[in-house]
Amino acid sequence: MKRVLNFYPGPAALPVEVLEEARDEMLDWNNTGMSVMEISHRSKEYEEIHNGTQELLKKLFNMPDNFKVLLLQGGASLQFAMVPMNLLKEGETADYIVTGRFSNNAYKNAKKIANVNLAASTEEDGKYFRIPKLEEIKVSKEARYVHLTSNNTIFGTQWKSFPDYSPVPLVADMSSDILSRKIDFKPFGLIYAGAQKNLGPAGVTVVIIREDLIENSRDDLPDMLSYKTLAGKNSLFNTPSCFGIYMMHKVLKWVDSKGGLDFIEKQNEEKANIIYGLIDKYPEFFVSKVEKESRSYMNVSFRLPDEELEKKFLEEAQNNGIIGLKGHRSVGGIRISMYNANGVKEVKILAEFMEDFYKKNG
Repeated sequence: MKRVLNFYPGPAALPVEVLEEARDEMLDWNNTGMSVMEISHRSKEYEEIHNGTQELLKKLFNMPDNFKVLLLQGGASLQFAMVPMNLLKEGETADYIVTGRFSNNAYKNAKKIANVNLAASTEEDGKYFRIPKLEEIKVSKEARYVHLTSNNTIFGTQWKSFPDYSPVPLVADMSSDILSRKIDFKPFGLIYAGAQKNLGPAGVTVVIIREDLIENSRDDLPDMLSYKTLAGKNSLFNTPSCFGIYMMHKVLKWVDSKGGLDFIEKQNEEKANIIYGLIDKYPEFFVSKVEKESRSYMNVSFRLPDEELEKKFLEEAQNNGIIGLKGHRSVGGIRISMYNANGVKEVKILAEFMEDFYKKNG
């Protein structure tokens, strides 16, 4: 069996060790004589995985005690609606910072539910190549929360530090860089993320929410859209994504075994330096429009001098067992997604291919 180097933006590569463990336990998990997919979510055996996943996430983030972890479904896209539905009562408003396609989707969905304000946008001709400076962000006095997207997968920009508008909480979509670095929870009230980048397979949505926001959330929502109901039932109001949570538990254990977020953060910085070093070495060939201060450590987007070269680059990469490098359809070009499962070794192999391609075609 030969595995490829997978740089897809999501669903993304998973650690090989995790996949091997899941393979070995597929027919008999924990001596139950069943796959974890066959075990009742009300059983003690599943409860061990469910609660263990929440505790591991709290440990890795050194999370304050007043935050609760929910393991939900529906992806970040459902949270675009659930956040304003839960946190905004009638007549209340929130501020949104738009730095990419998904933060714009969050803003547009919130506008369908409440009267929200656009605090800042870095859109220029339909593109987003930077994170706003603090002086550009106009937070309104009446805002109940300020929403941002920590990493922009399509264009390759990332918040390197977060503004603090306390006591107004930040709400962040961290789908594409959660678990890639340490987080100071002080400015945050709620963080949400789809699992399919750094946490596990698609199908699980993590919501990390401050307990006071749960307590003060609306009471008149349908059960499946209510943080209060879902938190009160420990994310077991309905059948959760049991296999996805099982896999997430294994990914979290893998991160913990590597040295936690201290190791992961250092590794991700090293990986980014390797690729951006090449871009800066050959800027006329690997053409990036992203502001240097806004460069993402997770997703690197760039163009080659023409589309024929981009096509050739993708074909030769695939012939060399390197896949998932095609840029998003809205921007074209090349995109390298360097989530946690791809380490420095894998990124160095990609960098060697890029350098060789330049020498032959530059």
